[in-house]
Amino acid sequence: MEAVILILGLLVVAFVALGIYVSVKVIGAASRGVDRTITQARRAVEDTTLRAKSYGQLGVAGELAQLRLSLRTSMRATQEALQTGVTEDASLSESLGLFQRLSVHGRELDDELKRLEREPDKTTVTSLLPGLKERTGQITRSAESLRWAARDRARQFADDDLAALNVQIDVEAGALRHWTTEEPVPGQQPDRPAERGQRAGQDRAGAPGPAQREGRAQGHGNGPGDEGIAQAITAADPRQQTGYPWQKRPRPETTN
Repeated sequence: MEAVILILGLLVVAFVALGIYVSVKVIGAASRGVDRTITQARRAVEDTTLRAKSYGQLGVAGELAQLRLSLRTSMRATQEALQTGVTEDASLSESLGLFQRLSVHGRELDDELKRLEREPDKTTVTSLLPGLKERTGQITRSAESLRWAARDRARQFADDDLAALNVQIDVEAGALRHWTTEEPVPGQQPDRPAERGQRAGQDRAGAPGPAQREGRAQGHGNGPGDEGIAQAITAADPRQQTGYPWQKRPRPETTN
């Protein structure tokens, strides 16, 4: 009895622990989903605000907003391209590592541009714009280089696979139409339709075909085979037989 109670107690504890573990996992996944949604919403709001500033404001504020927008757009596109490609091509993992190092510089530049948007000294900000544009251009060019290299690699793999598939399809199509690839033997005349039909009418034992049987029927029994058959059916009349020149004629019978 005590053993049964102990087993039931262990089962209850195990179920409670399993329930707690599942609850923690579900709460963690929900929390990550909420954080992801909040991050995406905040990012969309910031991008919309930057786009409005870049088109609606003039001067330093508009240029800073345009720099931030181009930087964020390029970095996000490269990140998506590399993360999508690394699942199919493991060799892009090194490129993804380089992009993560580049992202550190991109985030630092974005934070600096964001601080300069609230800077009241516009003269100092204007003097810093050439250097900021150069840094932004360097980061975006590096990001675009990684992005287009990954895309070109994926497209090249797709083209190679398509070319190999086309070769296999051509070989299979040729095998299916094998009769069109048979070449005549040198010195052998191609068969005419009449000859092919005559050979097709003969069986494996060498029996004459329909064309030969029809020719014999039209010959009115003049062949040696037909003559033997006629003699077997109807007895020959000795008086009507014509002898050959080298045969002796029968002597007439005499009565004594």
